[in-house]
Amino acid sequence: MSTPYQLLGQEDGIRALANAFYEAMDELEEAQPIRRMHADNLDAIKNSLFMYLTGWLGGPPLYADATSSVCLTTPHKGFSIGEKERDQWLLCMDAALEKINASDEVKAMLKEPMWQLADFIRNNDKG
Repeated sequence: MSTPYQLLGQEDGIRALANAFYEAMDELEEAQPIRRMHADNLDAIKNSLFMYLTGWLGGPPLYADATSSVCLTTPHKGFSIGEKERDQWLLCMDAALEKINASDEVKAMLKEPMWQLADFIRNNDKG
């Protein structure tokens, strides 16, 4: 069985996904609350998402190699992240998967794991 990393086009495909994710965050009115949590320049965070997703989706562990961790709660603890923010993040990821023309197979394969990943980051039970 192929990994999502392979199905999405390996390094180039994951980089395109990370870029499309932040493009969606810039473009979608519904995502503006989480967009405001980020710096004006998104280059560094795009690269971090690319590295994280590469390993998480079955490729080389770039993020773990660079940070000696795969912990996502620590980088996010300075932000109030509830269900609304989780859902905004998922909206951006869904839009990114559409933008890069991910197959229905890959979208179905990632739906639940992406929800679990986004939900794990929540640190605020209020909305």
